[in-house]
Formats: sequence, C-alpha cells, structure tokens
Amino acid sequence: MDNCTEPPFPSAEAYGRSLGGFGVNILVSDVAATLAFLREVLSVETHHAEADFAVCRYRGHQWMLHSDASYHSNPLLALTGDGAIRGAGLELRLYGVDPDAAAARAEALGFTVLQPPANKPHGLREAYIAGPDGYVWVPSVHKAVPPQP
Repeated sequence: MDNCTEPPFPSAEAYGRSLGGFGVNILVSDVAATLAFLREVLSVETHHAEADFAVCRYRGHQWMLHSDASYHSNPLLALTGDGAIRGAGLELRLYGVDPDAAAARAEALGFTVLQPPANKPHGLREAYIAGPDGYVWVPSVHKAVPPQP
C-alpha cells in the first residue's frame, strides 16, 4: 500500500524529527478505509500510505493516521476497544471544502451526514459528516456575502 508521489518517504525516525509546531494523529481501525473516505468525500491528498500508517495533506497541512495495530503498546488504544465512537467532542474541520458537494458524496458512499449543509452565524456554510470510525469531519466554505443596499 506504499504510495508516495514524491521522493522516497523518510524513515520513521527521520520523519519524526522533521515534525514541529502542532500535529494531529488520528487512531483508526482501518487506514485504507479512512484514506478512501478522506479522498472521495473531502478531496484530501494521501502523501504517503502503508497498511498501518499514512500521512494526509490538505492545503499545505499534514496529519497522520495510525492503525490500532500500530498502537499495540500505547495507552490510547485502551480507550478505543469498547466500540464507542472515537473522537467524541472533536471536530476535524477542513476549510475550503464545499460542504454541499462533500455531503452529497458522503451520502452516495453510505456515510452518515450528521448535519446537512447549512449557513451558520459565524460566517461559514458547513456540514457535519461521520467518517468510518465516527470521527466528525466538518467541510466548510465562507458564506456568500449578502448584497448591500
């Protein structure tokens, strides 16, 4: 499943040393299924993918996916084994993704649209979509500015 369109992906140690600032790592039950959801529903790029690890990229931002199997000795895994929805209370927001198109693609692919696209008072049009493990993704765009009288 290794698919990287750029020069060879660095070793785990070299990649870890390259990280800085703020990072997001999402623990998922199936890396390939999550990558398919991100690509097909939200137009997210897969920068690098292996069976148990992936790096996703959207508008210059990167985040990681790790499979449950890759976290065999990590305490976080103990919080995911009871079938509860993962990421409860967390919104993963992708700005610049058309929520109407994303919601339509999600429904066509059998994913749950928790809240259909709507204009919100904070200036965005957004939808709430549950991914394969229940993480909530919020694609959004700026609302159209009403004409001035």
